[in-house]
Amino acid sequence: MRLFSYWRSTTSYRVRIALHLKGLAFETVPVNLVAGEQRDAAYLSTNPIGGVPALDLGDGQILTQSMAILDYLDAAYPDPALLPADPLQAARIKAAAMVVACDIHPVNNLKVVGQLKALGHSQEDAVAWMNDWMTRGFTAYQALLPEGTAFSFGDTPTLADLCLVPQLYNAHRWGCDLTPFSRLTDIEARCLALPAFDAARPETQPDAG
Repeated sequence: MRLFSYWRSTTSYRVRIALHLKGLAFETVPVNLVAGEQRDAAYLSTNPIGGVPALDLGDGQILTQSMAILDYLDAAYPDPALLPADPLQAARIKAAAMVVACDIHPVNNLKVVGQLKALGHSQEDAVAWMNDWMTRGFTAYQALLPEGTAFSFGDTPTLADLCLVPQLYNAHRWGCDLTPFSRLTDIEARCLALPAFDAARPETQPDAG
């Protein structure tokens, strides 16, 4: 497999964690989002939306959109599972994951922040914007969690944790006040102590810099 990725992309980070959790070998193909490589014609033939990640399965098949890639990986390589068999619990986990994937990330990504700046907003405005949406999202995410679990929904990481940890990376990066979210930062620490999460950290990627 080849993963088209950018080291600081939280969506790429989600997929890297899953690949490592499931013990799948892959090659990283860097796509420099800051330099605009995602808009090159050659890359747009791989991912028409001009984003990362994209996963080349090695047989000519290419998947895009991180949540779709995670769904495929969990179906094709079910051990360890990212979602439980119980449909009610799986729906609860998906709901928490989607707080990050649908409510925080889409309004905080590079394209949106770039558009804010194009409309005349400052870097300080952009950071305040991102931190506001992260605070709202983390408040909702934390409220969705059951009591007394080591990870978001149990004793092992799930799809929700794969979305949470990369978003917390962004929160640390942009100085978001995480004081109200000690439950989430405790979960983050437990996740990052696991080899799969540690190997997926942005700063350890080949294009980090």
